[in-house]
Amino acid sequence: MKTLLEEAPLALFEPAATVPTIEHAERTVQSGSVSLAVKTWGDPAHPTVVLVHGYPDNSEVWHEMAPLLARDYYIIAYDVRGAGKSSSPKGMRNYTFARLTDDFIAVIDTLSPGKPVHLIAHDWGSIQSWEFVTEERLRGRIASYTSCSGPCLDHVGYWMRARLLRPTPSSLGKMLGQLVRSWYVLLFHLPIVPELSWRLWLGRAWPRVLRRVEKTAIVPRATQTADGVRGVSLYRANFVRSLFTPRKRVAHAPVQVIVPTLDKYVSPALSEDLSRWVPQYWRREVVARHWLPVTHAARMADMARELIEHVEGKPESEALQRTRQHGERKPFSGKLAVITGAGSGIGRCAALEFAEQGAAIVAVDIRAEDAERTAKLIRLTGGKAWARTVDVGNAEQMEALVDWVGKDLGGADIVVNNAGIGMAGGIVDTSERDWQRILHVNVWGVIHGARLFAKQMVARGQGGHILNTASAAAFAPSRDLAAYATTKAAVLMLSECMRGELAGQGIGVSAICPGFAETGIMASTVYTGTTEAQQAQLRARATKLYQLRGLKPETVAKAMFRAVQRNKPVVTIGIEAHSSRFISRYAQWLSRLIARVSMAGH
Repeated sequence: MKTLLEEAPLALFEPAATVPTIEHAERTVQSGSVSLAVKTWGDPAHPTVVLVHGYPDNSEVWHEMAPLLARDYYIIAYDVRGAGKSSSPKGMRNYTFARLTDDFIAVIDTLSPGKPVHLIAHDWGSIQSWEFVTEERLRGRIASYTSCSGPCLDHVGYWMRARLLRPTPSSLGKMLGQLVRSWYVLLFHLPIVPELSWRLWLGRAWPRVLRRVEKTAIVPRATQTADGVRGVSLYRANFVRSLFTPRKRVAHAPVQVIVPTLDKYVSPALSEDLSRWVPQYWRREVVARHWLPVTHAARMADMARELIEHVEGKPESEALQRTRQHGERKPFSGKLAVITGAGSGIGRCAALEFAEQGAAIVAVDIRAEDAERTAKLIRLTGGKAWARTVDVGNAEQMEALVDWVGKDLGGADIVVNNAGIGMAGGIVDTSERDWQRILHVNVWGVIHGARLFAKQMVARGQGGHILNTASAAAFAPSRDLAAYATTKAAVLMLSECMRGELAGQGIGVSAICPGFAETGIMASTVYTGTTEAQQAQLRARATKLYQLRGLKPETVAKAMFRAVQRNKPVVTIGIEAHSSRFISRYAQWLSRLIARVSMAGH
């Protein structure tokens, strides 16, 4: 049996990455008394990209990613001092940021003289590259910088100070979380212990350790033990000074920070305050572990390429533009939310709420004027929004929507399958046509939206969240709501099944179960088995009752926001929803008894 993720149309997936057969050349570059081993790919006439590896790696970590970029760029990767085939000077003072900066200058002066370079770095390579991009003597030499899993230590020093000066449970929790992740830094400052560990067992066991701990496969490297032993000096020479006496370091080039959300060593929180230090700043998340150049080489190459192309003169892609950071970061900054049924009620309120939290919005509705009205309201408040007219129950129209979102907007981060219709009446009075109508919107609309966007999210590899609007009726059988309650129970079960399947992909799924929310749905609810006059009377009475209840769609929208923030599986809103869920769990006999009571009055 195929799962949801195995049946994706080819159009929704990125093509499988195949590493081009582009051979690299090797040479050495002198930096004072240190000899640096350098590898190059591609044509020197193309824009230059320099790759800087981390610890305990050497330039081999780029062997998958470098050929992917070498078709369009001249790629330079070098073993930093103390790693790979480069020299290993003795003495901690030879591993300070100043010496590392001298090495970088020597490499670009030799291989890209007078020509700005684009910089891509990972782990400790990223930490030292922050020094390059904030160093005044390199102003104008770095065209762009893509950083992954390595913060500027000076920025971290200020980040910690800010949280200590204005402590809150949240800020202190984030700082404590990063300190726990950085346990190995303390270990590396102990005498003898790290060096002995590498020599006795860790050097030989490193590929096995990465496989078990990081689920990352690497080829054993001949210099692995030496790389681990010598690279400890990088930590000892730079960490204490940077964290306790930080300097104000402002980037003089555009910076893109790629954040692996499953990184065990670098917290996403460390990139929260970077707008203070980086005038041109993009932040992008990937559901991945620490060694992104190995596990997601194609994805990292594509992200770097987007920034490089923009800096080289091409228009900024929509996906890149959306992740550009402006001032204070909001919870949904850089996110794209697609919301169906956004023309009114809960859908419109969710669109406005998510836009207020920083998201760009695609407002989807079957009524063009309603979708455009929602989009216009968002634009008037300074947000970004598009309107799309779609029948959510139509598979072809939904496929076209998903395809457009993927190709033109870079893919959805949040999807709210909210479109739905109301229907009241018993099973005997509900015709086949009535069933087809409510299933078309309430069930197939959610299935199409959830299934197609889930495939797109998996293909992007950046995680996401899907919210499916069910109802308190999903928990409460009723003789008066046979069709409606059935569809909402289906949505609840679909959400639970999807949550189990997609959890490993970093995609959350929530079922939203509001009570009697005043959304206007009662004014269009179909009452089966009644005349037009009776329907008008019943709609008026139901609308008045919902208004008296006073559960606002804005309340539901805020609960949706919290559901994404906290990745909640089922969200009940209103006392009637909470009580219905409780009764369905612990007093099913009472639920069945209530189901016999008719409130329709006809």
